Amino acid sequence: MRAFKAVGGRPIFIKRAKGCKMYDENSREYTDYCMSWGALILGHAHPVVVKAIKEQAEKGTSFGTCSKNEIEFGNLIRQAFPSVERMRLMNSGTEAVMTALRLARAFTNRDYIIKFDGCYHGHADNLLVRAGSGLSTLGISSSKGVLRVVAEKTISLPYNNLKAVEKVCKKMGRQVACIIIEPVAANMGVVLPKEGFLAGLRKLAQQYGILLIFDEVITGFRLCFGGAQNIFGIKPDLTILGKIIGGGLPIGLVGGRWEIMEQLAPMGEVYQAGTLSGNPLTTAAGIATLKYLAANKSIYSKLRMKTEFLLKSLREIFADKDILVQINYIGPVFSLFFAKKPIVDYASAKAQDSKVFAKFFQVMLKHGIYFSPSGFEANFLSQAHSYADLRTTINSAKTF
Repeated sequence: MRAFKAVGGRPIFIKRAKGCKMYDENSREYTDYCMSWGALILGHAHPVVVKAIKEQAEKGTSFGTCSKNEIEFGNLIRQAFPSVERMRLMNSGTEAVMTALRLARAFTNRDYIIKFDGCYHGHADNLLVRAGSGLSTLGISSSKGVLRVVAEKTISLPYNNLKAVEKVCKKMGRQVACIIIEPVAANMGVVLPKEGFLAGLRKLAQQYGILLIFDEVITGFRLCFGGAQNIFGIKPDLTILGKIIGGGLPIGLVGGRWEIMEQLAPMGEVYQAGTLSGNPLTTAAGIATLKYLAANKSIYSKLRMKTEFLLKSLREIFADKDILVQINYIGPVFSLFFAKKPIVDYASAKAQDSKVFAKFFQVMLKHGIYFSPSGFEANFLSQAHSYADLRTTINSAKTF
C-alpha cells in the first residue's frame, strides 16, 4: 500500500529522517507533509523521543509481563481523555478497532454495526465495506476474503447524513451494537462533521442503547491535547487511539466506560491478548511524546497558524491559475481536493480530479516536497516545520 499507483512513478525509499525532512537512498532531501501518516507531531527523530527509546532499549525491549511504563502512560491518556475511564493497549489501530467491535457486541448482545462511507478503521473484516484510505485510492469497495455473513452485519451510511442514521435506527436500532466513526474523517481526505452531526449521533445512540465509538487514531492529540471529542464536546462510549501516542512506534488503544471495558478478559469474557501489547519500548516513546505535549500545549495554536499561513498562500496560487480546488482542514491536518464543489462526504470526495492531484504531487515531488501520495489522504504539519519550509513549499507550488 506504499506504492505510488495513485500518483504514478516509483515510490521513494527513505534512508533517514530528521525534523520535517526525509532523505532517500540517493540522499535527496524532501520536506515531509505525510509525517508517518500523522504519527510524528514533534517531527522525525525528536531528541526527547529518541532519548527515551535508547534508555529503554538498554533496559529491555519486551518483557511479556506488566511494567511501570504502562501505568504512567495510562495516566497521561486519562488526563487528556476524561471519557477513557479504563483502557487496553495493543499493537495497532486495527487491533483496537477489532476489540472495540467485539466489546460492543458482547456488551449489547447485538450483531449489527453502523459505519460511514469513506471512513477507514483499519483492515478488520467487519469494516472493509465502503472504506477509505487505500481502498479509495485503488477504487476497491471491499476486500476479497471477507465472508458475506460478516459484511452483511455492517451497515455503511453516508458521512454527515444524520437522516440516514435516523432511518436505520427507526427500522432496526435495537439490533445495532455500535456506531463507529472518525469524528473528523481523514481517510477520504479531511472531511469535517457538519454542525449537529456528532451530537445527533450521540442522541440516537443513547435513545436506542447503541454504543458510540470514536476512532481518534488520527485526530487524537493532533488537534489538541486530547481529541476531537474534547473540541466538539461529545463523549463517546469507547475511544480508539493510535499514531501519536506511540511516539512513532506501533501502538493501538481502546478505552472508555468502566462497565464496558470490564467485559475484557481476565475480568470479563471478551478475549483479547497480544505478546507485544503495551511493551516498554513503545510506552517509553509514548510517555516522552505525551509529556512533551502536556508541557507545551501552545504547540497546537502555533501549528494551526502555520497551517493557515500555508493554505492561504496555496489558495491564492490556485486562484491565480484558475485551478479549482477545495481545501479542507482542521488544526494542522489538511487535504487538497481538485474539485468544483465542497467536499462533505465520500461521494463528493470521489468527484475530485485524481489526475490533477497526481500531476500536482509529481511537480511538488520534483521540488523535494512530499505530500501524502493520494487525494484521499490527509497531510500533516509538525512542530518541526518552519515558516522557511512553508515558504519553500509555497514557491514550489507556484510552478504547478
